This record gives sequence, structure tokens and C-alpha cells, in this order.
Amino acid sequence: MRLDHGVRSAHGVRSAHGVRSARMSATKFSLAGVLIGTVIGGVVLFFLAISPLRSQDQQKPLPPPGQPLKVTIEVVNVYAVVEDKKHNLIPNLNKEDFELTEDNTPQQIRYFSRETDTPLTMGITVDTSPSQQRVLPVEQEQAKAFLDQVLRPKDLAFVLHFDIEVELLQDFTSDRQRLARAIDETVINGGGGQGPMPTTFPTSGSGGATHLYDAVYLASTELMKNEVGRKVLILLTDGEDQGSKEKLSGALEAAQKSDLIIYSIDISDRMYYRMAGVGFSGDSVLKKLSEETGGRVIKVNNARDTAAAFRQIADELRTQYLLGYTPSNDRHDGAFRKIRVKANNGEYKVQARRGYYAPSE
Repeated sequence: MRLDHGVRSAHGVRSAHGVRSARMSATKFSLAGVLIGTVIGGVVLFFLAISPLRSQDQQKPLPPPGQPLKVTIEVVNVYAVVEDKKHNLIPNLNKEDFELTEDNTPQQIRYFSRETDTPLTMGITVDTSPSQQRVLPVEQEQAKAFLDQVLRPKDLAFVLHFDIEVELLQDFTSDRQRLARAIDETVINGGGGQGPMPTTFPTSGSGGATHLYDAVYLASTELMKNEVGRKVLILLTDGEDQGSKEKLSGALEAAQKSDLIIYSIDISDRMYYRMAGVGFSGDSVLKKLSEETGGRVIKVNNARDTAAAFRQIADELRTQYLLGYTPSNDRHDGAFRKIRVKANNGEYKVQARRGYYAPSE
């Protein structure tokens, strides 16, 4: 499938995805006028166009009748999952049950909703490097089963794989059959897969490389950046990176700026590394990518574990809360702001992203 390519990026990659019609989240704003939203970094900027009203008490002149008065409202959205000490999901909390701080400063939670039916934008990202040879069939079958379970008509998903290069096998679609075919087309070190005219993202390196960081970076900047609402990237990998142009820090920053939640299914063939005589350090990489963005790492060892991991992700995606606040720090300095969300009930643990990048002037 030939895709409509857009502007070439700094990586020499041409975007395979344009700006799609915005699918706003379920957050409701009881404001008069016309609300227009755009996303900059981790902040949603809402421009409220209000028709001016005449009043004898007004001290400053207003725009002529018919010319809107624009007010900018900045809202930071935080998706959260809550569980108890036995890892049971808690689905029926209210706004008053949460506390939220930004850089240790308490923030007022102005908008709140339970995200059970909000449209979902999702990416399935499959590691097809040699270390995945024995586990790839399990990944394929369980990923297809997961999409059958989770994907609804208003949701969209894409399929990406990476090894020596990063390749988009299926662009955004709600067609499960097309997604399943793309998953089946993933092959170990296929150098471009076997699908009909896929879109390849060239990266640096040579044979045997595993461009995990590049895959996360490109999924964030080339595919997810212009999407709105809930955005989730699922990584099927052992977490090892070899040969990426991007570093872990760059991949994480790109994901955070795209408001991406990363779930990692840590599936590996440890025998491969023992036979190759090399070390293994992928666990810490996946933990960093996932926990900083509000997702989690799930370690699996077999087909049963993998199926359970996908079920856990599906349950969490349908039991999310959305907390929105207007930050008290209104500087547009591009700085990273730390977020902490906690439940008032000390028995509960909250899983949410740990920060965002403020807009730049």
C-alpha cells in the first residue's frame, strides 16, 4: 500500500501520516462560545472565541460586534490507572479521590472523566531482530487476539516493526483484517518485510542491529504527534537496542512530547544471548520508557503469559481516568515539568505519566 508521504524530517524520514480529523477526549468544558483545541508538547491549548457583550460597566473597549474575543486556556491532560495492593483495578473513583502536583506544587483538577469509551489510537511495534526468532510466532498470535479484543470501530491502530530498519507495515486503520495481515508479515530481519509496498524509515547501522530507540522516536514524531486523545504504543521486544541513531533519552523525550503512553511486553529468548556470549540489559530500558509515560512493563515467558499480558493492557485501557488541570506555572519555556498523581486512599497506587514538556514561545 503506497502511503501519502508528507514532509521529510531530520531523520531523512518522510511521514506516512497526515493530520487526521481531531477526535477530542471525553473531557467536557462548560464554557460559552466556540472552543478550538490544539496540542503543543504535553499541553492542550484551547482557544475560546467569545462574542463580545455590551455593558455600561465595561472599562476597556471591546472588539466591534461580530469580532470574537479570544481567550487561551491551557490544559494538561493526565491519564491514570489505579490499583490496590493486590493489583486489582479500581474503576469507580471521583475527582475528589485524587491529588495532583506539578513540580511539587498542588494543582486544581478542573476536568475529570472515566475513559471507558473514548476513542483509542494505538501502535503495535514488533521487534524482528534475530534475538526474537523463537518468540515471534507467539507475539504474532497474541497481538492479533489483542486487537480482536480491544479494537472498536472508532479506534485506530498501526503496525510497525524494527530490526536493522524501522518499517511501517500498516498505517492507521480500524480494519482488523488489514492489521492482522500486517502482523503476519513481520519476519526476522526481513529488511523491509513482505507486505505490498510498505513504508520504510531508514536508520543508521548495519546487519543484526535492533533499532528500538529509533522505532519509538519515529512512532512518536512521524505517526502519533498530530493525533489527539488517548495514544498508546505497545512494544513487543526484549528491550535491547543496537545501532539506533537516537539515544534512549531522545526516544523518551519524543514520546513525552507526543503524550504517548508506552506499554512494554518484555518477551525474550535468553538462550539467544547466552549462546551469543553477550550481556542483557533490556529490562531497565523498557522500565524507563514505560513508567515515565504512564504505562508499565509486563514480563512474559510463554504464550500463556503473553496472552495474560495483553488482557491486562486491555483491562487498563478500559479503566483509565482522565485528569485535566490548568498549570499554575504558565511560562512557555519548553522546560520539563514533573507530575505526581496520588490517590487519597493510601491503599491505592496510581499509574500515570511523570511529566510533560511545557510549550515553547
